[in-house]
Amino acid sequence: MNSFLLNRATGSISPQSLERAYATRLLHALQPAPTVTFSSEPGPREEASNSRSHEAQKHARVAHKAGVNVIAIDRFEGRWLLSGGADSSLAIYDLESSSEITASSTSSSSSPEPLYPTASLPRIDPSSSFGLTHLSYYPFDSLAFLSTSYSHHLRLHSSLTLQPSFSISLDSVPYTHAVSPIASHLLVAVGTQHPAVRLVDLRSGAASHSLPGHTGAVLSVGWCPNGNLGGKVGSGAGEWVLASGSADGTVRMWDVRRSSAALGTLDMEDSVGVGLGHGGGTGASGANNARGYKRNPDAKAHVGPVNGLVWTEDGRYLITAGHDERIRVWDTSTGANNLVNFGPVVRNRALSTVTPIFSPEGWIGKGKELLFWPNEREILGFEWKEGRLMKRLKVLRSLEVDGRGPGGVPVGRNVMDRVMGLAWRAHEVEIYSAHADGQIRAWRPWVKQMEEDEEESDDYVGKEREDEERKRKRAELDELYESITKRSFIQS
Repeated sequence: MNSFLLNRATGSISPQSLERAYATRLLHALQPAPTVTFSSEPGPREEASNSRSHEAQKHARVAHKAGVNVIAIDRFEGRWLLSGGADSSLAIYDLESSSEITASSTSSSSSPEPLYPTASLPRIDPSSSFGLTHLSYYPFDSLAFLSTSYSHHLRLHSSLTLQPSFSISLDSVPYTHAVSPIASHLLVAVGTQHPAVRLVDLRSGAASHSLPGHTGAVLSVGWCPNGNLGGKVGSGAGEWVLASGSADGTVRMWDVRRSSAALGTLDMEDSVGVGLGHGGGTGASGANNARGYKRNPDAKAHVGPVNGLVWTEDGRYLITAGHDERIRVWDTSTGANNLVNFGPVVRNRALSTVTPIFSPEGWIGKGKELLFWPNEREILGFEWKEGRLMKRLKVLRSLEVDGRGPGGVPVGRNVMDRVMGLAWRAHEVEIYSAHADGQIRAWRPWVKQMEEDEEESDDYVGKEREDEERKRKRAELDELYESITKRSFIQS
């Protein structure tokens, strides 16, 4: 890092290059942050906390006692974290208070105070306790967010009170939903147990229409985040393009403006992108359509259910994950499989939707972002264009136990500690993860480790310079000795 600082001081590199270099170091220094914990209690009570039993204090460090199903962080401030439990409970936390609480509590106690929710809701629906399946902030205003749950409902909530202001029954279990971050329309795409993608219009508060084509439950959906779909589609067309993954192993692309909305199906056997730009037919005969996606009904993206799907920020690529324990990268302008190999370390057996996340695009250079994948009991960071594993974040198991099993063996809340979901905090190098044991864990750069590496690097450079100086002096001495020896020989 010192070389970058020196080069910046001399003007050899730009400020952006220095920023990218430092951001890269921060990303690779991500480690568990055990001092950041979350409580399900409504707020700190110092007197009560002093009188509480040790067992009660242990339970106070759990965000949702039944397990955390989903989390989401607002994209504007990166301050408000939403969490949803397996018991239909909701909570919202102020992440800005994390550093203040940690700093004040660590000075007087070895056990820092947890983050308490600024608002909480024991149950979304008082008459049921069905767990939440997905949470997402309204993309244009962090004062509202959407939720889906096993109670068959899609709801719109206020971020201040968490109370639902709008609710619609979908008549089947919704697994996931998505709102376009760029579109002028207010269509919510919902993946449900029914094989058709449901579109709900927030303006009218009713289901708009469905997108039939899948033959299994729809487990993942995502709108294109770029209006031009990576520069390959006409201006403004990208906001209407949707991708969906199903339990039948297919990933379908849709243009919701069209009467026949299906653009085609991604094929893992196609590494070329057959038919792009040739104006292929749009009939049902299996020919390619005008955008090059195959309309072959037998084409599969994965051998097994597709429960993970995410677009790159520029809309040029789509990343999908399936129960075949493969992550695939697709060129969205051609529909081609880029044949990126992520190796045998990927694990994906969850029945729920599992969505990977990207590090911000502008931080470490376009195309060099890290893709973070929730790999059951760990988080994997990949260079997504090469499939190279760059980071492996192990989940620290909780030491708290709920009781004793046969023979007095401690029984934990959930020995698997499975990662249920990930969320990136905007404007910060921080990841938050939801876990089946009821905890929300934070991952932050370990600055101390960076400083130690820096010192080791400086010591190594200093030692190299000392060795070079010693060699130079030794060479000069040998040269002087040789010249004196030659003169003595000539004189004799």
